[in-house]
Amino acid sequence: MLTVTGLCTDYVGERGQVVRAAQEVAFEVPAGKLFTLLGPSGCGKTTTLRSIAGLERPVAGEIRVGGDVVFSKNVFIPPNRRGLGMVFQSYAIWPHMTVFENAAFPLRVSRKFSKEKVLRVLKTVALEDFADREATKLSGGQQQRLALARALVMEPRLLLLDEPLSNLDAKLRERMRFELKRLQRELGITTVYVTHDQSEALALSHSIAVMNGGRIEQIGSPREIYERPRNQFVADFVGSTNFLEARVLSREGDFYRVSSQIGGMKVLATDPLANDEIVTISVRPEDIELSERKNDGPNVWEGTVYQKVFLGESVDFVVTVGEHQLQCKAHPSLRTRVEETIYLRADPEKCVALKRN
Repeated sequence: MLTVTGLCTDYVGERGQVVRAAQEVAFEVPAGKLFTLLGPSGCGKTTTLRSIAGLERPVAGEIRVGGDVVFSKNVFIPPNRRGLGMVFQSYAIWPHMTVFENAAFPLRVSRKFSKEKVLRVLKTVALEDFADREATKLSGGQQQRLALARALVMEPRLLLLDEPLSNLDAKLRERMRFELKRLQRELGITTVYVTHDQSEALALSHSIAVMNGGRIEQIGSPREIYERPRNQFVADFVGSTNFLEARVLSREGDFYRVSSQIGGMKVLATDPLANDEIVTISVRPEDIELSERKNDGPNVWEGTVYQKVFLGESVDFVVTVGEHQLQCKAHPSLRTRVEETIYLRADPEKCVALKRN
């Protein structure tokens, strides 16, 4: 449905210097899927989205929507002719209009007004009972849904969402994740979603592209991105993790034996490793099993509880192993006290060896 190839977009910085906001960005979004551009501020994700929308003019690359070239070296289709819908971070709700008038605005501008179409899209986002209400009297979540309705009323072939939940409070943002996911799946509309929030990306997406410094670091499913990061940036940005320096000793089938800062380990690698190669091991806190009894098997260590924080549904531990500290997460039933001995175990499949940057 959407194909982006070799996209490069520049802009002029405050001092007149040329800043390359997107560099050789390439990805495909199949019809009916939700694809997320995830990364920190300044990574190029919004620039990429605006380039797809036609709000930025790239300097190189190609963008195809539904088989139609909307940008290439010799082609630039203006935004209003691309057949796209977009929801901005600020929602851009017209304060002097009612809910109905806001949703109907794109149809009136394009002279394709249809009352039935407006009411249908308001029903889709559960705002049909608020059609006559002033838009400014809606709650934050309702305004977000109104902005979505206004983008959907033109029946776009591609929906672009630029951090649409960032202005909501934490609990409402969590509820709206489920609402957005339901709507996207029900309507089957191809969607590109931009966010810096890893939880949003993991919860909503069919596929995620993690961006950094204008480039895509990794593309994969939420589970692949979280469990099989390709490098240290992805592992660190998506979720919490522990990093351990290690040296490769030998290979055992799909696994490797390494010597790490906390002792010998059996680990998994996404790329082939050579003996004596220095690597970084990533282990998620929830993948470290804590116990007051020593377990058998690989990746078992003895440590001392340095710190613990009760969070209700879980307890965060900081455990000292040798001269290194590991973050761990356990069930509240584990009552080991600070300065007491505790044993750690990590499944080799959850210990990922990453090549050094």
